Amino acid sequence: MHKTVLTVLVDNQAGFGCLAEHGFALWIEHGDGRILLDTGQGTALAENVRALEIDLGRADALVLSHGHYDHTGAVPMVLGAAPKVRVYCHSGVTEPRYSIAGGEARDIRMPMFSMRALATLPPERMFWNGGAQLLGDGIGLSGFIPRWTDFEDAGGPFYFDPHGLRSDPVDDDQALWISTEKGLIVCVGCCHAGLINTLTHLREITGESRIRAVIGGLHLGSASRERLEMTARALRDMQPGLLVPCHCTGEGAIAYLRDHLDCPVHTGYSGFRLDTSEL
Repeated sequence: MHKTVLTVLVDNQAGFGCLAEHGFALWIEHGDGRILLDTGQGTALAENVRALEIDLGRADALVLSHGHYDHTGAVPMVLGAAPKVRVYCHSGVTEPRYSIAGGEARDIRMPMFSMRALATLPPERMFWNGGAQLLGDGIGLSGFIPRWTDFEDAGGPFYFDPHGLRSDPVDDDQALWISTEKGLIVCVGCCHAGLINTLTHLREITGESRIRAVIGGLHLGSASRERLEMTARALRDMQPGLLVPCHCTGEGAIAYLRDHLDCPVHTGYSGFRLDTSEL
């Protein structure tokens, strides 16, 4: 099995020497491969890779978990730093996206400069994946995640238009999985498809029922008590080895999961590093 080391490059919280921002980016070292999952908003990534001595030029792949600004803002910087990197994302990442609260619409789509940067890539470096896809030996993408549960939703008032006429289920949301001898490492950006839907789908497409660890944003900040209870109940049945909630999970949800799960729950932050051989 390949050695796998995960480093959070962008998060809402930061460790010593790193910057924080509302966003997420994860550096994945898997064997000889290097993958960047998301890029944050664009203000923290450059400083944090310097502080953490990460060479983006070594990236083989850039995976975009979904098309929101806080995950795609540094796309041009990454493409400039890694001129041979391959990009993987769902075809829906460039859709108009809005969050509407209190009657006010906020544009949360991928920034236009990031869309333009993607448009300059040659076809052999741009992969629009709707379904599950392998990235290498023992590592792959979920593709579209079916919504099976009745207690999970996209996690917010999301729409395709600023008038709230077309609800956005964030169908472009996808997760990355890594196979290890002790089960799957699951890496998520915001988990808009729902954590339980995501884990259920990955167990089905990989044939691996064991969840060794989950890391990333879980988008439970506005989750109801019922959703938290149902999520914790399902997680106890799945028996993950470790949970590292980041970004959009919400402090209250992290505290709830820590109190109601049997596994360790460690809050992620910019600079957090996980060597999976130590799990």
